[in-house]
Amino acid sequence: MVRVFVAGIFHETHSFSGDTTGFEGFVIHRGAQITARRGDASQMDGFLSVAEREGWEVVPAVTYTGGASGTVDHVVFETFWSEVKPLLEQALAQGLDAIHLSLHGAMVTSECDDPEGELMARVRNMPGAEGLPLYCVGDLHATLTPRMGALSDAMIFYRECPHTDAFDSAVLASELLTRRLKTGVRPRHLVLVTPIVWPPTGTGTKDGPMRALEDAARRLEREVPGMLAMNIVGGYAFSDVPHAGVAFSAITEGSEAEAQEALRELAQIAWDMRHDGIPPQHDLDAVVKAFRPGGKGPVLVVEPADNVGGGAPGDATDVLRAFLKYDVQGAGVAMADADAVAALQRITIGQKMTLPIGGSHPLDPGPVTLEVELISRSDGTFELEDHNSHLVGSLGKIIHMGPSAVVRHRGITILLSSAKLCPFDLGQWRSQGVSPEELSIVGIKAAVGHRAAWEPIASASFTVNTSGPCTSDITRLPYKKLRRPVFPLDSLEA
Repeated sequence: MVRVFVAGIFHETHSFSGDTTGFEGFVIHRGAQITARRGDASQMDGFLSVAEREGWEVVPAVTYTGGASGTVDHVVFETFWSEVKPLLEQALAQGLDAIHLSLHGAMVTSECDDPEGELMARVRNMPGAEGLPLYCVGDLHATLTPRMGALSDAMIFYRECPHTDAFDSAVLASELLTRRLKTGVRPRHLVLVTPIVWPPTGTGTKDGPMRALEDAARRLEREVPGMLAMNIVGGYAFSDVPHAGVAFSAITEGSEAEAQEALRELAQIAWDMRHDGIPPQHDLDAVVKAFRPGGKGPVLVVEPADNVGGGAPGDATDVLRAFLKYDVQGAGVAMADADAVAALQRITIGQKMTLPIGGSHPLDPGPVTLEVELISRSDGTFELEDHNSHLVGSLGKIIHMGPSAVVRHRGITILLSSAKLCPFDLGQWRSQGVSPEELSIVGIKAAVGHRAAWEPIASASFTVNTSGPCTSDITRLPYKKLRRPVFPLDSLEA
């Protein structure tokens, strides 16, 4: 029986958020807890589904799964490795055929700019693992480094943003591993990093440069002999590391020269469309002032500067302040504020109290103090309506946003959660007794990941300029380690 060792570490690191992520920022699964994820529609489930189909013996080690937040304390990575290493040593001693790593790809620690590459290097340095098939899965917003390409036989990165294909990407990576095990042919994994950095708002795959690149990659997979897969990595602009930004990789059993030529073709497309990767944004005040209720579905006011999925705190107050300024009726805003939720425990449903809400980040104007009526509260646990949701890839279909409460101030409904949660599934609101379709206008703390859930019910959508750590104007960010020159930070010749 084929034996495959599996481990993973998943985190999207915001180098400019000002906070440090410790163990509290990760959900840890060990041993049988990993194999028990079969059926949860996650990235891990994708691997397990192929293992089940192929009859592999899965040797589960440990997975650390985080979200998007500040630089990871390096002790977390070392502790993860201290758990993986002895289990891998034991598995190698007992006989092992392959290794699968479940990753994000944009992790940064206080001592390491490329933890995923470091992990691969440590695995390769284990006696007996030097030549084993090493297959991995990563997020479209990863930082793809040449080291990762050199050390892995294949990595498959999500092809959709919003990430509706985490499960499918893991399936593809595992099917390529199946091919390797059956044919014995080891592919080459070639990486090209471009001189381009796009903010998350420019990495949606529905249109723009990412759509053109994904279409070109699928064409090249068909046309280039021996090409197994081509990856378009949009990159994560908020990780201050040398290789952050747009990158591509080719996994091929064919000619290396032809694969390199295919990568250069993709790089030229990205360069030609580089300005399209920085979409324009609207003035918040103008959008809300012009708003009139009565559309067929809510108007979306998207604030990427407070993008929860990008590492922002999810409690910025600019949009709430605009709704208050123009006395908007039927509005909705979801905000993370554990202190506000805790304070609301002192009153009963239907009662009112005055409390400060949001505004924790130094770039924000500060908390908004409101008299609110308590509409409902819950433990914040719900099942995703969309099992292909952007969220399901890492968290699975059951979501925990902590003790939560719904409050109302004049015409504004505010969903308060103890833990921040990306607004990628309508179940977040519906589970709290609010129909999102009935809201007139909604503040969305995201860049692109909300689109699959919200755009089908929206009457209009406006991406607006607000304060916050996930600004789309990345020229304002104080990079120290990013390779230079890069677009748009520097003037580059075509």
